[in-house]
Amino acid sequence: MNALVATNRNFKLAARLLGLDSKLEKSLLIPFREIKVECTIPKDDGTLASFVGFRVQHDNARGPMKGGIRYHPEVDPDEVNALAQLMTWKTAVANIPYGGAKGGIGCDPGELSISELERLTRVFTQKIHDLIGIHTDVPAPDMGTGPQTMAWILDEYSKFHGYSPAVVTGKPTDLGGSLGRDAATGRGVLFATEALLNEHGKSISGQRFVIQGFGNVGSWAAQLISENGGKIVAVSDITGAIKNSKGLDIPSLLNHAKENRGVKGFKGADPIDPNTILIEDCDILIPAALGGVINRDNANEIKAKFIIEAANHPTDPEADEILSKKGVVILPDIYANSGGVTVSYFEWVQNIQGFMWDEEKVNNELKTYMTRGFRDVKEMCKTHNCDLRMGAFTLGVNRVARATVLRGWEA
Repeated sequence: MNALVATNRNFKLAARLLGLDSKLEKSLLIPFREIKVECTIPKDDGTLASFVGFRVQHDNARGPMKGGIRYHPEVDPDEVNALAQLMTWKTAVANIPYGGAKGGIGCDPGELSISELERLTRVFTQKIHDLIGIHTDVPAPDMGTGPQTMAWILDEYSKFHGYSPAVVTGKPTDLGGSLGRDAATGRGVLFATEALLNEHGKSISGQRFVIQGFGNVGSWAAQLISENGGKIVAVSDITGAIKNSKGLDIPSLLNHAKENRGVKGFKGADPIDPNTILIEDCDILIPAALGGVINRDNANEIKAKFIIEAANHPTDPEADEILSKKGVVILPDIYANSGGVTVSYFEWVQNIQGFMWDEEKVNNELKTYMTRGFRDVKEMCKTHNCDLRMGAFTLGVNRVARATVLRGWEA
């Protein structure tokens, strides 16, 4: 199912549970602004190449819009729209004073040199610099981008507006980035998983995990879960998939993946078909890669008892229904992977105050926010007699709707 269709469907279900006015519902659904720009750069060989860049600013009722910028060949308006909307609900679920946005450039960063990526990033920033800002829209890294990309955006933006470290988050620490930001989404997944398991009288120790995606989020989640006694039995990334039913040696795997740019060839495990990673036998499945990977074609074969959505929109609504009937508990993305945007908020606060926190404070504050967020989601589940996904959606949508009405929206 198309990501935007699926996201809209979940929003409309939440709006119905909340009894929202139809005009307010429509207002909340329509993006504040959509931006599409052409980015033409000279390549290293002297030829010109053109790419299309997007920025969708969905909602700013609760504060500046916030969301990542991804560099990926499949970036398109529908996907960016869906992800921008999800950010609006995610920041509201986390109860941080932001709205939602998302951006991207349709390119394959692996096929561009560092200098080409820098030129592309600077051209994109030149095209949107007057539409982003510290109190307007604050970008962050996403798939295919990272701290270096944010450093280029900061530098280019500052040429027009003066030095403005708070205009982006996920920066290098040398430029005002927060300690703990790199691990934040993965650490948030750990705290979210702990909260869910505690609710079911379990702990991370001794549970068997499968992680699809071994990039920033998946690798940090694996490391932290392993340190807390969880057994990672299978992982995959773009290079392949591996399995060891006795548990993978995560420190060794992290070194291997760093040296070989992927998990393929790791000697402490057997290779498996990457297409079977989601249906491997485990207690807890963590999709931490692309959206839409759990669908009606594979939902019936999933053996996990719990699914923690570390990726954005990994589960299609049809799969949701199938898994629900099987008794699988799904912790939704707009709560489970909110650790990244929460620590981005901490970074923004530090930049505005000009006072940086130590890493222990960052991690402790993150645990407080994630624990409180789970409690708030569960309260909405009780109020509306719904599952965790609708609990999260009703929580986020209700907070944004209330802010919209309080600011003077006319019905």
